[in-house]
Formats: sequence, structure tokens, C-alpha cells
Amino acid sequence: MGRTLAVRLDSDGDVLLTGPALRALARTGNPVDLLASPSGAAAARLLPDVAEVLEYSAPWSGFRPPPLDRDATLGLVGDLAAGGYDLAVVFTSFHQSPLPMALLARLAGIGRVVATSEDYPGSLLDVRHRRADPPGGGHEVEAAMELAVAAGAPPPAAADLRLAVRRPLPPLPPELPAALRDGGYVVLHPGASVPSRGLTPEHAGSLAAGLAAAGHTVVLTGGPGERGLTAATLAAAQGRVPGAAVLDLAGRTDLPGLASVLDTAACVVVGNTGPAHLAAAVGTPVVSLFSPVVPPERWAPYGVPVVLLGDRTADCRGSRARDCPVPGHPCLSSVPPSAVVAAVEDLARRAPGAPATVPEPEGGPRCAS
Repeated sequence: MGRTLAVRLDSDGDVLLTGPALRALARTGNPVDLLASPSGAAAARLLPDVAEVLEYSAPWSGFRPPPLDRDATLGLVGDLAAGGYDLAVVFTSFHQSPLPMALLARLAGIGRVVATSEDYPGSLLDVRHRRADPPGGGHEVEAAMELAVAAGAPPPAAADLRLAVRRPLPPLPPELPAALRDGGYVVLHPGASVPSRGLTPEHAGSLAAGLAAAGHTVVLTGGPGERGLTAATLAAAQGRVPGAAVLDLAGRTDLPGLASVLDTAACVVVGNTGPAHLAAAVGTPVVSLFSPVVPPERWAPYGVPVVLLGDRTADCRGSRARDCPVPGHPCLSSVPPSAVVAAVEDLARRAPGAPATVPEPEGGPRCAS
């Protein structure tokens, strides 16, 4: 029996979006290992049907890519050569090249290498998949599945495109009060790994205050590095609504623990960042304040009821900017609390998969799926 190496050298959200394609590859009967970056490895370990997770810090990928580590790179080639792989499938976003990884796979002696490539691949690829230019080319989930099928996976049924995580998930964190453990709260995740896609603390505080004033209990989430952001968000919320029902859990969960918090929530309010896709993977509806630096047709939360808010005509659209190029971050900060409250309450009323009915709010266009 052969073994398949899948590669996704991005962050948690990108890895989660690749999950359905990895499950499809596993349906060929060969074990599937996933090579991930340190920033995506936690998500990789959450994915069903991934046999083993390998880690590598690629100098050509990531928000702050490391310098080339010759010893680590040669060590990776040796590990792959010893892994018994007969197929490597390199998953990338549209603007990334799979060819550096394809070269390493060739050096490791992997006999068949498959990837999506706009660049001429020479002899590095056995199957060169092509994708339409943005904003076409399908959602990232669909594009990854197309590549898996090109590599030999069976064509998917509609249900096969759903995001998923391994279950059971860990217990909820002890800081979550007993009264909330059956759900009913709204998660607000203001941060993002890419600053242009997150919320300012003042804006996030106004959203938390608006949700609390409407009777919702708000749970703030974030990683250890986002504690300052959530603390400022909490202070801004309580400055607007003294005693607002807002709980700060930032830094108190790992990624599986965050999945548990999102799984129990009634709804998640978040920018276009990894926890939006984690919410989709546990089946929780999402209000996505979506910065248009990347096209939502490719990157919106997938497979769950979603409301997108934000100005999709902003000057930053399609720029892939990592830091907001417009003072005040208006594509998101123009979205008022009333729009977020309306979207949350709409999703709470809807049966899963039903169309949204909230009229377009002020503060920029919206869409729903």
C-alpha cells in the first residue's frame, strides 16, 4: 500500500479549508500525511483522516516567512524520502507557487507530484492543475477538492465538501460560567493573523456593547498575543454599556479548546481569519466582517449559514494588503452595531441552510448564503 503526502504550508484557516480535499484523498485507501507550517499544525491535527502531521517552516510562505534553514530543509527531504510516499499533492492559494515544494518532493524521490501552478513547472509536476483568475476559480474549498480529484481522489458528493474537525472536542474551559455551558452566547473574535482583516478595539467594543444591550451574552476569544486587543475591547464595551455581559477568554484556550467554545456558541462574529473557518468546521453560523483585500467568493466561511458585512467596494479590495492602507479601516469600522445585532438575530431565527432575510444595513454592502 502506498502513502500520500499532502502539503499546505499556510495558517490554520487555510489548513481547515483543505480538510475536505484531504478526506477525499484518504478515500483512495492510502494513508494521508499532512506537511504543515508551525502556524497551521494545530489545525492539521484537528482534521479527520490525517494520519500524521509533519511540520516545516517554509521560507517562501507565511505572514513572516523565516530565512532559509539549510539543515532543516535537507532534514525534511530525508524525512520525506524515508516516508514511503508515492504521491505528493501540494495545496496552495492562487497567488502562491507550489514549485519550491515540488522540487523538495522530487529530491525526496516521490514518484508523482500534483499541484496547481500558473508558472511553467518544467519536470517538477506530473499533473499541473489550472485555475481561473480571481475572483473566479471557485471557493478555496472547491479548488482544493478539484486538485484532489486531479490527483486521483473520487469525485465528491455535496456533503463531502463540508468542513469538519475530529470529535470529541475537549471540555469547555473552566472560565466559562456554568450558565453558559449549554450555549446561547455569541462569540466575538476581534483579532486576525493579518491585521487588515481584523477589528480595531474601539469598533469591536462598540459591537460587543451593542450585542450586550440587545440581550446577548458576548464571549471574546483570541490567542495569547491578542489579550491586549480583547482587554481593550472589553474596556470599550463596558465604557459604552456599564456592566455589559461580556466575558474575555482570550489566551485561555488552545485551538481545540477554541473549537469547543465556537461549537457551543449560537453564532460567531469574526473577521476573515482562521476562527471564521473553525466556526464553519464545527457547524456554527458566522457573521463575517469581511475585509475585501481578498475576494469573498474564495474565502468566505463555507458550508454554514453566513452573513457577510463590510464595504466590498472599498479601495483596498483585491489588494491582499496585510496592513490596512486606508486610515480608520473604514471597510469594516463603518459597519454599525445595529447591523451586527440584526445579522446575529437573523441567523438565530434561521433553520440551517435557510436563506437570510435581513435587509442590507448601513455601513456597506452585505450578502448572505
